[in-house]
Amino acid sequence: MAFMPRIFRRRLAAILALILLLLGLILTVTQWLPRLAGIWLPDGTRIALSGAPRWRNGGLWLPQIRYLAGDCSLATVKAVSLGWHQSRWKLNAEALTLDSACLQKLPASNSTAAPKTLAEWQSMLPGTDVHLGKLIVAPWQTWAGALDLTLEKDRQQLSYQGDNLQLTATLTGQQLAIRRLTLTHPALPEPVTLSGHLTLPTYATELPVNGEVAGQLALDALPHPLQLTLNWQQQQGELRVAMAEENRPLLRLPWQVSRDQIRIEKGEYYWPLASQPLSGFVNLTLDNWQSGVESSQITGRVNLLTQGRGGKGNVVLGIGPGNLSLTSSNLPFQLTGESKLADLQLYGSIPGVISGSLLDPKLVLQPKSLLRLRGRLLSTLEVDEARWPLAGVRLSSQGIDGRLQAILNAHNASFGRFRLHLDGRATDFWPDKGEWNWRYWGGGEMLPLQARWDVKGTGGWHDTLIHLDTLSAGFNQLAYGSVNIAKPRLTLTEPVNWQRNVAHPSFNGHFRLQAGPTRFSYGGRLADSALDFEAKGRDPGYFLWRGELKAGKVGPLRVNGRWDGDRLRGQAWWPAQSLTVFQPLLSPDMKMQIQGGSLQAQVAFSAASDQGFQAGGHWTVRQGSIWTPDSQVNGIDFSLPFRFHEQQWQFGQHGPVSLRIAEVKNQFAMQNIRASLQGNWPWSEQAPLTLQDVSLDLLGGQITLPSLRMPQHDPARVSLRQISLSELVTALKPKQFAMSGKVNGELPLWLNNPHWLVEKGWIANSGPLTFRLDKDMADAITRNNVATGAALDWLRYMEVSRSWATINLDNLGDLTMEAQVQGVSQFSNRRQTVNLNYHHQENLFQLWRSLRFGDNLQSWLEQHATLPSNKDTSP
Repeated sequence: MAFMPRIFRRRLAAILALILLLLGLILTVTQWLPRLAGIWLPDGTRIALSGAPRWRNGGLWLPQIRYLAGDCSLATVKAVSLGWHQSRWKLNAEALTLDSACLQKLPASNSTAAPKTLAEWQSMLPGTDVHLGKLIVAPWQTWAGALDLTLEKDRQQLSYQGDNLQLTATLTGQQLAIRRLTLTHPALPEPVTLSGHLTLPTYATELPVNGEVAGQLALDALPHPLQLTLNWQQQQGELRVAMAEENRPLLRLPWQVSRDQIRIEKGEYYWPLASQPLSGFVNLTLDNWQSGVESSQITGRVNLLTQGRGGKGNVVLGIGPGNLSLTSSNLPFQLTGESKLADLQLYGSIPGVISGSLLDPKLVLQPKSLLRLRGRLLSTLEVDEARWPLAGVRLSSQGIDGRLQAILNAHNASFGRFRLHLDGRATDFWPDKGEWNWRYWGGGEMLPLQARWDVKGTGGWHDTLIHLDTLSAGFNQLAYGSVNIAKPRLTLTEPVNWQRNVAHPSFNGHFRLQAGPTRFSYGGRLADSALDFEAKGRDPGYFLWRGELKAGKVGPLRVNGRWDGDRLRGQAWWPAQSLTVFQPLLSPDMKMQIQGGSLQAQVAFSAASDQGFQAGGHWTVRQGSIWTPDSQVNGIDFSLPFRFHEQQWQFGQHGPVSLRIAEVKNQFAMQNIRASLQGNWPWSEQAPLTLQDVSLDLLGGQITLPSLRMPQHDPARVSLRQISLSELVTALKPKQFAMSGKVNGELPLWLNNPHWLVEKGWIANSGPLTFRLDKDMADAITRNNVATGAALDWLRYMEVSRSWATINLDNLGDLTMEAQVQGVSQFSNRRQTVNLNYHHQENLFQLWRSLRFGDNLQSWLEQHATLPSNKDTSP
């Protein structure tokens, strides 16, 4: 009885000791397990455990395991758990991250053991279920996804599900079935889908024995997906890409594999662009490929055949001999030849070297690298030569480094020739990353404006900021029609900054446009002008702008608006300003002096590619006064509401254009001049132009024009009411005769009649008229012709009771007038009834050259005066 307790105590002590040992091993696993594993790991590599292990859900759980090559973490596993359930191992991990950059630090394998076959590896597999919540391979993080493996000795299944990559496959013996492989990329409208089957080799170091993979690739530019096919049998095969409606494959790469070489010979590609089909051949050789990427030597040749402007072109890309490496690649290449497209010709010779790591290669362009272009770049721009010297330029994932230059010589048939230079230096530059500083200069001609221009400036692109530090662009002159502007020039008053940061975008700049005197062919001029304006907004596609225009004493004209990328909108205000500041706009030869008045205006405008330029506004002139050597115009009030749209002016949209002039002082004094204008210019049947309510006080009477419509269907009737002949004679100051009384009339006015200007117009007396012939003139006529003088004596003084004249005036200025005059003549205390019939023809356009009233009247009296048969004698 005493023996049993001792045995029990010994066993219990042994069990407790074993438990303590196991607990000690578990608690110190982070120390002994990495050392134990190091016995089988390659030299220079090790395992590191982070955190204490735990027992969870019937399995061992570790917070993190890292596999290091030197100091580089080749693999990092987080939240690992290993358990045994239903006779199967269960391995789970939250995430597995592989860093491909650490592969170059793995030591070379010196193992002399015979390689295992695929079947031997499969026979060693225990029944296991593996789940990785996320598998990440740097630097290809976009292809990350969840991995599930089901391992059996005779069958292995794989399922991979990521945002951009999905794969489902099964391996049975040496037969690999790819049920579905799907790849998604932002550049593709639809995912690429592949499926197929492979027969794997006996050893994993060899290529598959045979197989076939097929799939589809959709592109935005094509109506139907491309058909992809990859097949091989033993040591040869073919990759083919075809389009459903094309008999010729887009890509065909026949390949062969030997123990030392992979070779593509007489591969071909074809792209059926409508404007320029592209085609070419591919030859590529990879020597010593079984030694790995580091020791493989690459040699190849790819050419591009084109045909277009200037004939046929051939561009050749020669590659190698060289190698690509995970540490230090050295693959030379040279691109040479010419590409002749429909409108362009490209010429180049670009030697270079691909160096650095295969995972992050660098491309260095060698001396004499040059790319040139000729041809039609735009529908109206002919490029004589564009040159891009590229020697020393380096490209990598970090960006572009080196000197960037461009030289452009071009011409436009309408505008002339020009030359532009760009020269700068880039440092690790990609758009919105790195730095690129540059300067630019150039010049040319502007034939329509009879001008030569030049431009120069500096700027740069630093990360997300594009800045224009200096700008000077100008013309020696601008001459168009009757206008000549001297030396206009655009400069910056503050640098232009465009911040492209998505969170805080901004755009701002201050500009000044200055010009010398503006001269007009008629003799007027405008003083030196300056427009200062600023732009502020989100980017060059959306900003607000405002400015101020001055020209000597003229102005300021204030403008503002906005640009939204499609349409430029703006408004302009011209505050009330004295009209006298516009005196220089009048030619000295006009001998016209502005004495007073004011002008103000307001205009809104917009410009867009689809609707062109349109504007609307209001101009107002108040109490204007102008003096000339022989006249004065006072009290000018002018109101002009207008709208301009689709190359058409619309006057008086909401109210007619109004003109009011208080008086015009000259030989014929006029008062109360009024006119209204409404309609469109150019006019049409659907959009006519109407001048209406025209009136003016003249010679004691009034002249009116109720309406003139263009296009004209009816004559515009100019009415004369109560025109005083005595005031007319006083204004003309003839010495040969004198008249008194008033007349009325109506002149039907045509402006677009094929023959007439005035047709069937008339003038008649309004009440009695008197006519008195100058005594000296009458005596002279009597002395020259006694017979005519006897008749003329009766016309020395005449009272007209009725006068009537019809007037016709044609487009050539020929005036025809038929007149009848009835009255009573008094001479030597005798009264005589007089009937005169008068026919007159003369060119009215020449009449005002000389007002020879005496000679005309004398000729008229000699030819047309007749004595009546009845005589009345006055006491």
